Amino acid sequence: MAVKDRDRFSTATRLRLLGEQTAARVYRSQTRRQARRSRLTGRAALLALVVCSLVVALAYPMRQYVSQRADIADLKRQKRQAQERVEQLRDLKARWQDDAYAEQQIRQRLHYVRPGETGYVMIEPGPAKRSRAEQGAARRPWYANVWDGVDRSDASDQ
Repeated sequence: MAVKDRDRFSTATRLRLLGEQTAARVYRSQTRRQARRSRLTGRAALLALVVCSLVVALAYPMRQYVSQRADIADLKRQKRQAQERVEQLRDLKARWQDDAYAEQQIRQRLHYVRPGETGYVMIEPGPAKRSRAEQGAARRPWYANVWDGVDRSDASDQ
């Protein structure tokens, strides 16, 4: 029986030793996990700090970039409008090069008539009654009114 007790004792000892080793392994793995967790938390905090720093550092340049892109689009639109205006002015200049068009515009705008023709100025009736001076001024061509104004101002200076 002594042999059996020794075997049992050694088995009990072995089991106790095995339990202690297992407990030590579990404890070590828990401390490793905790250590890993704490390292990951530190890494995560560092990563978050780096990301936030990048966002803050890039926010102003990105805002400037977007603003400049909008300015460029606006300038392109203005350039296109200016080019269209230049084309319109070139067309107008080409029309003014034509003598028939120039004569038509001169006759229409300045009330010029050819020698032997009689010029008429049509006056549309206004909603309000005008004084005789205003009616007389309205019936005459604009250049006559301009010269009368020059004459009146010249006379008032003397």
